[in-house]
Formats: sequence, C-alpha cells, structure tokens
Amino acid sequence: MNKSIEVLKKIYKPYRYTILGKVTILNTTSGDFVVKEKCEKDIKELFSYLKSRNFHNFPKLIDESRSDVNVYEYIESVAMPEEQKALDMIEIISNLHNKTTYYKTVTEDDFKEIYDNIKSNILYLKNEYTQFYDEIKREKFMSPSHYSLIRNIYKIFSALDFVEAQLEEWFLLAKDQTKKRVSYVHNHLSLDHYIKNDEDYLISWEKCRVDSPIIDLVKFYQNDYLKIHFSVIISKYFEKVNLSDDEKKLFFLLISLPPKIEFTKNEFKDCQTVRKVLDYVFLTEELVRPYYSVQEKD
Repeated sequence: MNKSIEVLKKIYKPYRYTILGKVTILNTTSGDFVVKEKCEKDIKELFSYLKSRNFHNFPKLIDESRSDVNVYEYIESVAMPEEQKALDMIEIISNLHNKTTYYKTVTEDDFKEIYDNIKSNILYLKNEYTQFYDEIKREKFMSPSHYSLIRNIYKIFSALDFVEAQLEEWFLLAKDQTKKRVSYVHNHLSLDHYIKNDEDYLISWEKCRVDSPIIDLVKFYQNDYLKIHFSVIISKYFEKVNLSDDEKKLFFLLISLPPKIEFTKNEFKDCQTVRKVLDYVFLTEELVRPYYSVQEKD
C-alpha cells in the first residue's frame, strides 16, 4: 500500500495528506480523495449491483484499477446529533435491505446449524462465568472489578437463561420453513460508517455480504448501544422492513447474549470492562423487555 500511496501522490499532487487508521486522505487542488487498501470483495462489482437495485448511498469509486488500493471521493460529514444520525442511517439500511431482498431455499439443517452455533456459545459463556464466580468467591479480598462482577453476575446468568429459552422457541418457529429472507448487508454497521452531507452515505463496504438483514441490526447495536437509545431506532426499522416473528426473535436473542469478559492485569481497565459488559446486559434487557411484555399480554 505504501508504494501505491507514493505513486498516487505523484498523480494527484496533494498539498496535504492525512493517515487516519487504515485510510489515507489526499487533499488536492482538484478535490479530496480517500485511499483504502483493497479487500477480497470486488467493490466495483458490488457498487454496480447496488446501483442496479436503485441504491446509491455509497461514495463514488474514483479508481479501482490498482492491485492493492481503491481510491474514493472524500465526503465531509455534517455535524449532527447522534440520535438523528442513527435515525437517518437506519432508514438507509432499511432501503438497502428492502431493495436487495430475495428468498433463498433452505432446509432444516440450515436452521439447525444456526441453532447449534448459538447453543454452543451459550454453553461456553455459562462455563466462563461459572468459573469466574467460583474463582472470585474463593478470594479473601476481592478487587473492585471482581466485586462489581460478583454482585451483578446473576443478571448475566439470567440473560443466558433467557437466550437459551428463546433459542428453543425460535427453532420451533423456523425449522419447518423452506425459504429464508436474505439481502445485501453492510455487515460493519456503526455510526462511524455513516456520513451525512448533501446526500446520505455508508462507507466501509469491505465486509458486505448476502445474509439475513438482522445481521446489520445486531452489529449496529453491539457497536453503538452506549451512544444512543435503540428503542426508537428498532421501531423505525420494524416499520420499514416487515420482519417475520422468527426473524425478530432471532434478533432479540442474538443481542441478548452477554459479551465475554477478558480480565487483564490492569485493574482500571478491568473495572471499565466489567462496567461495559454490565451496561450491555442491563440496557439490552430494557430494550427487549417491552416486546415480550406485549406478547405475554396478547
């Protein structure tokens, strides 16, 4: 990539260039450009397909002829509240899913594979948190991070029990179906990958694939659950995309899986990690509960 950057500097003659993570921004007298390393996905082919489906919310690909990098137009983002940004972005994602949806033939084995993967994850997390509980209970003097976890670990086990029960219900709903909704999913969705200017743009399409549309909702929630209130976002998406009961159930059980805690030797970081995981569990329960309360009343 470094060699290509040097070549592109000679072509575009930037008066300034900035390295931001995995991208390089070239500021030139003829415009601003973003240089990004190529991935296995053919971005030109992807964008052509999306255009054919009347979806245009992505940056213009300026040069894809090089073997290792792509050059995109640079788009300056307009400052706006994150809640509004999230609402605008979920509308774009809804359009992406609706315009690229089709139904794929599946068998019970396809749903059983999903079931087995989630079940395995549940058992793994239960074992991990049980070990944490047993080890911490034996400590004579608990660290602040361990004390915070042990006081609230019941919420984590409760979340895992909820997911396990919902998984069984989901499989009963899904296993006899012969068609499954799929669409193009961004698969790397976060507020950082949405730009608002005179148009709306999604960036970072390298992980895009064909899959269940709920994948984007799950990734968005896991990336930004601390930044915004998701109840309005989810409601808006459900209004735009008519998800089936089994799709909604799968979404709710996937986001309800607690993250794994990775302890380090830095107690300050460990306290932050435990707090973040507990926030995830409490906030997710608050988001999910109203949907199941309605079902129970019905």
